[in-house]
Amino acid sequence: MSDERDNRHGSHAAEDEGTAVARPSGKRSARRTRSASSDTGSIATLDRPSSRKAAKTDRAERGGTVNPFKRLIKFLREVVAELRKVIWPNRKQMVTYTTVVLVFVVFMVAFISGLDVAFIKGVNWLFG
Repeated sequence: MSDERDNRHGSHAAEDEGTAVARPSGKRSARRTRSASSDTGSIATLDRPSSRKAAKTDRAERGGTVNPFKRLIKFLREVVAELRKVIWPNRKQMVTYTTVVLVFVVFMVAFISGLDVAFIKGVNWLFG
C-alpha cells in the first residue's frame, strides 16, 4: 500500500525519504507544514500566519475577499451535495427506529419517576 502511495505521489516520496513515517495522502496533506523535521506525528499540523497582517496578505494572495452572497450560495450548494450522499431510511426502518426511541423514553421516564418516588419516601421516612 505504501509503495502504491509512493508511486502515485512521486514528489512526496522524495520529501519523505528522510523521515520514518510517511505522510498520508488525504485532503489535509496540503495543509501540513512543509518542513519534515517539525512533524510531531500529529494528525493535522497547520500552517497558520503569526499575525493578523499576515492573515490578510495570505487571504489577498488566495483571491481577495469573497462576496458574502457568493459564500452563502456556495454553502447552500455544498449542503445540497452532502444531503444527496445521505442514505435515507425507508418507512419500515423509520417505524422501527421511532418505536425503539419511544419505548426507551417511556422506560427512562418510568425509571426516573420510580427513583424520585423512592427518594421522596426515603426522605419522609428519615426526617418525617
